[in-house]
Amino acid sequence: MTIIRDITLDKLVPSDRNVRRTRGKTGIGELAASIAAHGLLQSLAVRPVLNGKRQIGTYEVIGGGRRLAALRLLAKRKQLRKSAPIPCLLAEEGEAEELSLAENVVREQLHPADEYAAFAGLHAKGVGAEDIAARFGVTAKVVRQRLRLGAASPKLIALYREGTINLDQLMAFCLTDDQARQEQVYEALAWNKSPQMIRQMLTEQHVAVTDRRAVLVGVEAYETAGGAVMRDLFDERCDGYLADVALLDRLVMEKLEQAAVEVRAEGWKWVEASVDYPHDNGCRRVYPVQRKLTKNERKRLEKAEAQSEAIAIEYEAVDELPEDVSARLDSLQAEIDATFAFNAEDVSRGGAFVCVGHDGALRIERGLIRPEDEAQRPKRKGKAGLSSDGQQENDDEQGEGSGHSDKLVADLTAHRTAALRDTLAQNPDVALVAAVHVLAGQTFYLGFHGSCLTVQAQSTGLERHATLDGTPAGKSIAARHEQWARQMPGDAADLWRFVASLDHDSLMALFAHCVSLTVDAVKLPRDGRREALAHADVLAQTVNLDMAAYWTATSASYFGRVTKPLILEAVREGSPAGEAQSIVDMKKPAMAESAERLLAESKWLPSILRARQSVDAVMPETAEKAVAA
Repeated sequence: MTIIRDITLDKLVPSDRNVRRTRGKTGIGELAASIAAHGLLQSLAVRPVLNGKRQIGTYEVIGGGRRLAALRLLAKRKQLRKSAPIPCLLAEEGEAEELSLAENVVREQLHPADEYAAFAGLHAKGVGAEDIAARFGVTAKVVRQRLRLGAASPKLIALYREGTINLDQLMAFCLTDDQARQEQVYEALAWNKSPQMIRQMLTEQHVAVTDRRAVLVGVEAYETAGGAVMRDLFDERCDGYLADVALLDRLVMEKLEQAAVEVRAEGWKWVEASVDYPHDNGCRRVYPVQRKLTKNERKRLEKAEAQSEAIAIEYEAVDELPEDVSARLDSLQAEIDATFAFNAEDVSRGGAFVCVGHDGALRIERGLIRPEDEAQRPKRKGKAGLSSDGQQENDDEQGEGSGHSDKLVADLTAHRTAALRDTLAQNPDVALVAAVHVLAGQTFYLGFHGSCLTVQAQSTGLERHATLDGTPAGKSIAARHEQWARQMPGDAADLWRFVASLDHDSLMALFAHCVSLTVDAVKLPRDGRREALAHADVLAQTVNLDMAAYWTATSASYFGRVTKPLILEAVREGSPAGEAQSIVDMKKPAMAESAERLLAESKWLPSILRARQSVDAVMPETAEKAVAA
C-alpha cells in the first residue's frame, strides 16, 4: 500500500534502486525552470532509508531522480528552501522497483508536434516568447523556433505526426510562414525531398540577405520601405531572404542615382548609374595627378608619407592591423589622396560610372574618356621639342635640309643604331630604365611613340572573356595600376626623367607591373599558341601560382556553366563521400547552387586551373639571385 505525504527536501536522497540506470545530466536546468514556474506536477516515489531495521529519518528517491536534481538546483539558487515540503509517494518494502518501473515504462513521451501546438496555444493567449522561455527553462530562440513549427501547415503537421516527413524537413518548410506555399512546394517535390531541396524551392524567387544589392540598400531600409524578409530560424548560417525583388531593385537604383547626383556636381561631362560596372566600355582611363602644392602642403605630405611607410614596415608581418592603427593609416592615406586631383580638361570631357561593388559597397569609377570625346582633345606641346605623343617636331637634323641623301642618312643612322645597341648592352642599368620607359609609356599614355626601342607592351583585354570585377586579381591589378598612374607626369615628354629618377626597387616594381599586363594565357579554340600556353604553365610554376587564392567555384563562375555530370564529378572530388548522391536527382539550377554550398570551403579547382605538376619549371640561377637580392 502506498500513501502520499510531504517530506522536506533536505531529507531526500538519490537511490540506486531506480530502474533508470543511465541518468542524463542534460535538461535539469529546463526542468528546474518548469518547476519554479508551475510547481512540482508529479510526486516523487520514495522509501525510507534503513539502518538494519531502524529508519534513520531520510528517504531515497526511487522514482523522480531528475526532479530531485532540479529541486536541489532551485535550492542552490536560493529559489527554494532546503526545508520546503515535497509531496512524495511513500512506497512500502518490496514496491520500490515496481513503482520505479511503472513510472518510466507506462509513461508515454509527448510527441514533439504536441509540444509545438502547446507552445503556440500559450502564445495565442498573449504569453510572449521570453515568458514562455522562462517558464520552461529554454532560450527565447528555441521558443520562437517551436512557435514557427507550431504554425506550420496542418497538412504538414499531420504528415510529421504519421512519420511521412521528419523534423528536418518540417523545419525546412517553416522557412516561410505561408502555409499555402509550404503545401505547394510539398506537392511539387519529386524523388528528392531533402531539406536542402525544400529550401531551394522556397527561395528560388528571392534574394539572399548577403546579395550585394541587399548589402548596398541595407535590410533595415528595405523593411522600412515595406519589403518582407523570410528568415530561417533553424539555420544559423542564413540571415534570411528578401521576398520583394522588384522593390529591392528600385531601392538600389534610387541609391545609385542619389550618388550619381553628387558625382555629377564634380563637373564630369557624363555620369551613368547601373548595378553592374560595364568595364571601361571602350573608354580610355585617366587618373588624378598631384596638384601644385604650397611649401607647407609639401611638408605635410612628406610627413604623412613617412608615417604611413613607418607603419607599413612596423606591421609588415601582421595579418590584421589593430583597429586604431588601421584608422590612423586610413587617415594618413586620405591626407595623401587630398593632394591629388583630376585634370580639369579631363573632367570636362570625361565621365564616371556609379554601380554596386562586388562586396555590396558603392563603387564609383571616375576618369573615363569615351572614344568620341578623344577627337576633341587638343594636341599639347611637351618639353624638349616633343609633342604630347613624344614625336620629334623638327626633322632637319635627321636628314631633310641637311644636304644628305636619304640613303646616306639611313646608312649613317644604322651605324649609330648599332653602336647604341652595343653600348646599351654594356650598361644594363640604363637598359632597364629604357625598357621601363617604353613599357610605361605604352601602358599609361595614349598613342605613345616617345622611345627608340621597338619593345611592344601589348595587353590583351580580358573583360571580353571573363568578369574580373571584384575578384582578388582584378582588384589588386586595378589598385596597383592606379597607384602608378597617379605618379606619372602629366606629359609623356617628362616620362624619361621620372623613370630615371626612380630607386632600384621602384623601378623593378614598375617594370614588373608593365610586363605583367602583357601576359596572355587565354586559351581560345584553334589559335595555334601551344608553345605560348606551355610557357604560361612554366611561368605559373616559377611564381608558385595558387589559383585557389584567386578563384572560387560558384554557381555563377562554374557550376551553372557545365553539365550535370561535371557538377557531380566536382562534388565527388571535393566533398565528403556520399554528398554527390544527395544532389544527383536535382534540376540543373538547384544542383549548381548545392554544389557551390558543398564545396564552399574545399578550395576545389577544375583541372584546367590546377598546377601542372608535369612541367619542369626552370628559373635561371642569375634570375634566382636577382629575386633574392
